[in-house]
Amino acid sequence: MTGLFGRSKSKKEESERKKELKKLVKKKEYEKALKAGNEILEKNPHEQDVLFIVGGIYYMQNKLKTAISHFDRSLEIAQLDTEVLLLKANAHFQLGEFSKSKECCKKIQEIDPKNIEVKGLLEKIQTHNG
Repeated sequence: MTGLFGRSKSKKEESERKKELKKLVKKKEYEKALKAGNEILEKNPHEQDVLFIVGGIYYMQNKLKTAISHFDRSLEIAQLDTEVLLLKANAHFQLGEFSKSKECCKKIQEIDPKNIEVKGLLEKIQTHNG
């Protein structure tokens, strides 16, 4: 029986840690949020929402390759997440990786053909890439 209780306690604890992570992000305490997010991922590397949040922080800090690796892991879990795909597309664009950015855009268009943000990004890619 302790296995059951132990598991529920850790689920509750994990839920609390995620709430704390989201609070830190809201307060714009990104370094603390990164630390908390990475600690959660050490214990559970398949937390899709945490991967997205941590990747997003790295994206904002212009650590684009690190952000992309988190987005890739997030997309392994949720392939149809257009928010993750759009951030990944923007990160590739900023790195000058236009074909990779375009690939992400095409996936977004398959999932959400009316996505306005992706149209704007494709126009920017066209302008930079000819």
